[in-house]
Amino acid sequence: MNSLNVAVFGLGYVGSVTAACLARNGHHVIGVDANPLKTALIRDGCSPVAEPGLPEVVRAEVEKGRLRVTESHEAAVRASDLSLICVGTPSDMDGGLDLEHVRQVLQQIGSTLRHKDAYHVVVLRSTLLPGSVECDLLPVLVRESGKQPGRDVGLCVNPEFLREGSGIWDFDHPPYTLIGELDQRSGDRLATLYAELDAPLIRTDLRTAAMIKYASNTWHALKITFANEIGTFCKRQGIDSHRVMEIFGLDNKLNISTAYLTPGFAFGGSCLPKDLRALLHHARAQHLELPVLEAIPRSNAIQARRGIEMILHTGKQRVGVLGISFKENTDDLRESPMVQVIETLIGKGRDVRVYDADLSLRRVMGANRRYIEQTIPHIASLMCDDAQGVLDHAEVLVVGKRTAQFRELLAGLNGHRPIVDLVRIFDDPARYQGACTGISW
Repeated sequence: MNSLNVAVFGLGYVGSVTAACLARNGHHVIGVDANPLKTALIRDGCSPVAEPGLPEVVRAEVEKGRLRVTESHEAAVRASDLSLICVGTPSDMDGGLDLEHVRQVLQQIGSTLRHKDAYHVVVLRSTLLPGSVECDLLPVLVRESGKQPGRDVGLCVNPEFLREGSGIWDFDHPPYTLIGELDQRSGDRLATLYAELDAPLIRTDLRTAAMIKYASNTWHALKITFANEIGTFCKRQGIDSHRVMEIFGLDNKLNISTAYLTPGFAFGGSCLPKDLRALLHHARAQHLELPVLEAIPRSNAIQARRGIEMILHTGKQRVGVLGISFKENTDDLRESPMVQVIETLIGKGRDVRVYDADLSLRRVMGANRRYIEQTIPHIASLMCDDAQGVLDHAEVLVVGKRTAQFRELLAGLNGHRPIVDLVRIFDDPARYQGACTGISW
């Protein structure tokens, strides 16, 4: 193993666990904190935070000499290859993120690097909003150090996924090691620090790495709230909510999985809208407040409106829609958000043509046929027999379904016609830099 010299700034929960585990893994760690009480505790082989197993690791690594502490930022930077910033980013008065502690540490590191010739990597382990590194924090480091980022000094965002009470286990068994890197050289050095961990190594850009931390924590908060609101509903019905969620969690195909976690257009179909309405109607009849569940239809409607506004914003009169049923490999139009798109466009005076390979009006029957006849009886006048008919008509194309046929068709246009993509038809993000615009990408 390549042992590194590491400075850890901030010896709160994240910093203490990180410093102790890195030292245990064979690196030479020097912890830095402005609070002399914390450094004194570690110097004496004690943990400054309550965490199972941490006192034993701290004591062992201090005795081995691999973990030491200082109140001097200059000494720490001069003696290290990397500086990990683990200080807090609390909320300010209006709910925003207070970066003052991070700025102060960057100023300290930068002022020392001004007089240090060796290449050094600064690693932001604190939780930071995407964009704050490039717009706010990197300029501080450059100003104080006088160094050129990517040449004289490296920079990485390295979010942690440690839970209080199981921090050491989480450090040793992460879902992945996430590195947001300013450049490859920065990421290469930081990757060496985690070489002993048996986990996927994911290297990406600074903003993506920062955003993943927020996506994760927001998802956890949403899951807790969802479970609580389902529990509230269950209790009123005399149902064991824990049994419900226990069985719910056994479905790792749809419920506990990546299914439905791909950003895109509004949901629709014969099940989700209807069942959500029924549950909320019953909850209101029982005088139950379920604000998260009640917000779902409104959020879905807003997403549909975003797509419509994107189409109208092109200013084009003739619109071609590729895909109208609510998802791939079905002809079901019931509560398809694309029907709402088409109806709104017609109401705004747009000339619309539609093609959907899954939809043949001659074969539609049952509830789906009744829905068409009652809701969009004029659909036949808008339908084209093939995709070429839509292409010949349209000044702007709207993609409402993700199929290989549509992907091949649109790839051949080579950016010569505006495309509003509601489904991420192309996997390559570079496709969305020109005429093709995605709703959430």
